[in-house]
Formats: sequence, structure tokens, C-alpha cells
Amino acid sequence: MNTTMPVNELPKIPSLFALPLKFMPSMIPNTALITVLNRLFANTLHEGELDFLQRRVLLIKVQDAKLKFRITLIGQKLVACNHYRRHDLSIEGTAYDFLLLATRREDADTLFFNRRLRLGGDTELGLYLKNFLDALEPEEEQFSIVLKRLEKMTNLFEKLGKIQAMSRFKST
Repeated sequence: MNTTMPVNELPKIPSLFALPLKFMPSMIPNTALITVLNRLFANTLHEGELDFLQRRVLLIKVQDAKLKFRITLIGQKLVACNHYRRHDLSIEGTAYDFLLLATRREDADTLFFNRRLRLGGDTELGLYLKNFLDALEPEEEQFSIVLKRLEKMTNLFEKLGKIQAMSRFKST
């Protein structure tokens, strides 16, 4: 799929699937994400490569899923922050854009340049985060299983995007 198509043409989570997420307590997806990230980045956390997040709050907004994650680092563990705690850095985009970033089908610079992912807040912290993401080696064993699942999700989104595009075409 050509990921340089206009933003309004890119696959999004259908509102019917996003609706249950709206009523779910925010701690459920936050706890799930934090658990996965702590396992995935165990060595990285131990080596201090995420120390730039120490007591700094990163807000991740997944627009089409209507999800917000507030994450900070305390000691050597990522933890979910209180929903009302002010963030130092925000990054927002659609689930598909985050999948493209995670699977490295698109690099962070391209997604930011095309305004598909948006950063707000502390630019120095944003640069640290971007450099950290660029330096990740997805070939490492702990990433390979997760990467395969994310690839499948990305493919599913692309199929969904084709269906959505065909239904828009038929309705015109």
C-alpha cells in the first residue's frame, strides 16, 4: 500500500470497533501497554537507555482508537501516569501510523514531515525519543515475535483501508 496517500484516505479503526474502547477504563489499555513495553525493553531499561524519560511524562494519543497513554520512567520501570498529570511531550497519530512506525515500514522523519504523526511539547525530549526509536534494532530476539504480530496487524489495516476506499468510491 502506498503510505504517501492523503491522510483522509488512510485506513482507520472503524468507529464501531473503537466504541467499546471509549467505555473501557483507561487503566486497562495503559496497564497492557506498560506491561508489554517493560518486557520488551527490559535490557534497554536496565542499561539506562530510556533515562531521558525519568519522571517526564510522554502522552501517546491514538486518535482513531480514542486512546491516550501517559507514560513515565520511575527507576528502571515504565509506569502509567495519572490521567490528569500534565505531559512533557505528546505524540499523536492513528493506529495505522503507529504501526507503520513500529514495523519500520515508514521512518519517523517521514511520518512527522507528512504530519501523520505530530509531536508537541518539549522538543529536546522529542529528539531523545526519536533518536531512541531510530537506534532500535528490530532483529533482536525480544522484538521479533512482537514485530511479526505488528506486521500482521499492519496488513489487516491495509486490507481494511482498501475496503474503506472501495465503499467510499461506491458511495460517490
